[in-house]
Amino acid sequence: MWPFSRQERSEFVADATESRNTIENPTVPVSAENFLAFFGVQSANLPNVTIDRALTVPAVWAAVAFLSRTLAALPLHAYRTTKDGPQKISGKLESVVHDAPNDGQDSFKFRQYFWQQVFTGGRGLAWIERTPQGIEALWPMDPTKTVVKRHGGKVVYQFENKEYPAADVIDVPFMLKADGLKHYGPIAMSAKAIQLALAMNDYGSNFFAGGGVPPLALEGPLPAGADAVKRAQADIKRAVDGAKNANEPIFPIPAGYKLNAVGLDPAKGQMIEARRFQVEEIARGYQLPPIFLQDLSRATFTNAEQQDLHLVKHLIGQWAEALEGELNLKLFGRGNNSRYVEHNLDGLLRGDFKTRMDGLARGIQTAIITPNEARALENRPAHRSGNDLLIQGATVPLGKQPASTTTVPANDNIEPDDEAEAA
Repeated sequence: MWPFSRQERSEFVADATESRNTIENPTVPVSAENFLAFFGVQSANLPNVTIDRALTVPAVWAAVAFLSRTLAALPLHAYRTTKDGPQKISGKLESVVHDAPNDGQDSFKFRQYFWQQVFTGGRGLAWIERTPQGIEALWPMDPTKTVVKRHGGKVVYQFENKEYPAADVIDVPFMLKADGLKHYGPIAMSAKAIQLALAMNDYGSNFFAGGGVPPLALEGPLPAGADAVKRAQADIKRAVDGAKNANEPIFPIPAGYKLNAVGLDPAKGQMIEARRFQVEEIARGYQLPPIFLQDLSRATFTNAEQQDLHLVKHLIGQWAEALEGELNLKLFGRGNNSRYVEHNLDGLLRGDFKTRMDGLARGIQTAIITPNEARALENRPAHRSGNDLLIQGATVPLGKQPASTTTVPANDNIEPDDEAEAA
């Protein structure tokens, strides 16, 4: 038969003979991308990852919710540099930055939405509304409806049929691509890990929704004909469903037949361990310590405290710096050196009363802050005697410590004769 001769067809069929490898001695290493093919899982069969679908994975939901709420809860103020040191700016600018960026959102809600866009699609955008009097408001922009492009070397943002110059748009990307315009998103870049988590979620829910009964294969002398096989299959399914609905552990099958489980046993497949590993993988995508995704499997008192420090130093602090840089550049311009916006990371200690009080006490005792400044941080009224800097008097330069003024006790249990001899 064209295009093969009889001999070529026989050689082709011989070469196409199916060969399978055992998992005990695989030619495909466990680390290979197609290793899951041994279990019947193909990449094409994995669920598609969208932002909404990814958020159904508890680890992704926890990461986005935790990071967005934590960053939104940080106190954010505008300051002016003076010869006496930084001073908070009052008026409209402070209201926009700290209280309510616009008429429809307070500061927490605005920044929470902003950071949710960063940690899902990979970019947070906001438009600066200006008036002749100054900054009027900040308005969120939907990154999925915004096109970033470059005209004549200038970056512009096209949103709802209008173009905005880069100087009027707050832009914090998760990571920029090589062209400096497009961006990478954490969900898109962690799609494989999220796909596997989704597949395990679906498998587990379907497994237990079916009463814990795995797919079954009927072994035995099957009847001839496709219709007869379908009837036998329906009979077995009715028997299994009837036993499940009646909470009966046993159901009958015809003599000479045997049911064999098909697929991977969740216990042998280490499904619990695999799901825990996916939590770690998703945490890596956000550079987030696993304990903040409620994975305490390896947590101890010491390493949990270190992960807490890691969160502030290497994650929250960096993202806070990213937003501060954008706000300072876009609100005040490149030439500004007197006004700036800054987060107060001490706000993270508000739930840790002992550590916060110890820190304030140390600041007062070392003349870093006055008692009234410490009271203001706790939203307490000033005290009339609390405006002076204080320091402990025991700390003096070496060699200038005061001379000892110790005197001999009036009665040291020494007899008068002994005193004379001592003299």
